[in-house]
Amino acid sequence: MIKPVVDLDWLRSHAGDVILADVRWYLDGRSGRAAYEKGHLPAAVFIDLDTCLAGPASPAEGRHPLPDPEVFAAAMSAAGIGDADIVVAYDDAGGVIAARLVWLLRAIGREAALLDGGLLAYDGELTTEAPAPPRAAFTPREWPPERLASLTDTVDGARVVLDARDASRFRGDAEPIDPRPGHIPGARNLPCRDNLVADGRFLPVDRLRERFAGVGVDGSAEVISYCGSGVTACHNLIAMEHAGLGAGRLYPGSWSQYSHTDRPAATGG
Repeated sequence: MIKPVVDLDWLRSHAGDVILADVRWYLDGRSGRAAYEKGHLPAAVFIDLDTCLAGPASPAEGRHPLPDPEVFAAAMSAAGIGDADIVVAYDDAGGVIAARLVWLLRAIGREAALLDGGLLAYDGELTTEAPAPPRAAFTPREWPPERLASLTDTVDGARVVLDARDASRFRGDAEPIDPRPGHIPGARNLPCRDNLVADGRFLPVDRLRERFAGVGVDGSAEVISYCGSGVTACHNLIAMEHAGLGAGRLYPGSWSQYSHTDRPAATGG
């Protein structure tokens, strides 16, 4: 399988062999599609997080539950992505959003990678021309249970649980969107944006491994990743794999599900 992260040189040398996917999305309500229409990488298709990469939001399931496999497959087909295609995804935030698409595809055995640095590191000309790819054949596959974690899994103490949110949200200093501040008791904070350097590229692998080792991840223990709604948690999972630390598991409901329960919330560092 393709490596989970590829750089611009790799992309240019495989330009005719991959499908580029623009997965911009903003928590503050700005339109990812509008950003795409203002300028994107040549030949890139737009993939909408809310309609393609997530199911309907609810307090019981969270803000971005996994999409139904049939819905996901239909979205990929409509974007011209078929079973045998290689997808390289990017955004303008170092891949913290685009990682959701990459993780979903890799979880079901499809070839996908993040473009290291994404739009911030791209040094070519952008375009406003949107491709119109023919519909492709993308076979639905169930999400593999061994790649997923439930709410109960996160609190049984048997695994390393990572929270990918910024430190202030982890501590409970502020909570801008979910009903309660804080974090899952026992979770360890590893803000996904700190996987990156200033231009949006990943830290060198040795420094990534140091970051993960600092929260108890050395490749020997099972890891669960969560965040606000199961999106940026995927960035930590891709970073883990990139650093040679295994695949890890995603808790899709994340804090947006947990915070609607009556389970205890921890605060502070």
